[in-house]
Amino acid sequence: MRVALFVTCLVDLMRPSVGFAAIKLLEAAGCEVVVPERQTCCGQPAFNSGDRETAAALARKTIAEFEAYDYVVAPSGSCADQIRTEYPGLLAADAAWGERAARLAARVFELTDFLATVLKVETVPGAFAGSVTYHDSCTGLRSLGIKAQPRSLLDKVPGLTLKEMPASEECCGFGGTFSVKFGDVSAAIAGKKCVNAQAAGADAVVGGDLGCLLNIEGKLRRMGDEKTRVLHVAEVLAGTLPGDVSEAAAGAKN
Repeated sequence: MRVALFVTCLVDLMRPSVGFAAIKLLEAAGCEVVVPERQTCCGQPAFNSGDRETAAALARKTIAEFEAYDYVVAPSGSCADQIRTEYPGLLAADAAWGERAARLAARVFELTDFLATVLKVETVPGAFAGSVTYHDSCTGLRSLGIKAQPRSLLDKVPGLTLKEMPASEECCGFGGTFSVKFGDVSAAIAGKKCVNAQAAGADAVVGGDLGCLLNIEGKLRRMGDEKTRVLHVAEVLAGTLPGDVSEAAAGAKN
C-alpha cells in the first residue's frame, strides 16, 4: 500500500517532528510512505478568505501531485477536510478536474482516522509516562467525525492515562486567519480553552491540528503555565516527543 503524506504548511514550517512521527506510524503499520517533494499549501487559507481562483489553482496542483497514490494521509483534520470535502465542489464546474477531485477525495484521510479506521492498528510504537487531555479540533470533529479515533489510539500507548477536559469539543480560538483578524475574540476563546485544559489536571494537552496546538500553547505560556506540555497526537503515538528521550522511556517500560 503506497501512502502519500500531505505534510501541511504548519508542520513543514513550525514542527517538522509531526511529519516524521506520522511517517513512523504509517511505516510501523506496514505502509510504503511517499512524501511528494513539490507539495505546497492545500489552498484552505485562500478558500476561507474567498479567493476561489487561488484555491482552485492550488487544488489542481495538489490533485496532480497526489492522485497516483493509494491513499493520502494528513496529520491535520482541517487540511484533510479541504482536500476531501471542498475540492470536489470547488472544481465542480470543470468536469475533468471535478471528477479527478472526487476520485482523490475518497482516498484522503486524517492520520488518526486512517490508522484506526482503515488500517485498524492494534499497537503503536510510542510510550508516555503520564496523563494527557485531548482537544477536539473543530473541522476534524464536525466535518470528518474525528472523535473516537485518536482516543482509541491513545488508549494503546503504554503508560498513558487520558483525562478528559471540560468542553473538549469547544473551539480553541485559532480558526486560521480568524485569530489574526479577530485577535481579542480569539484570545478570549483560547483563554477559556486553556482554563478547561488545566482543569483536567493532565501533564499534556494533545490534539490533531498543529494550528490549534500552537494557539493553545501560546496562550498557556502567556498565562504563566510553563509546565503543561502541548503535543501533537502523532508525536505521542510514535514516541517521538520533542526534547524527550521517549525511545529510552519506551524501552524501560517494556
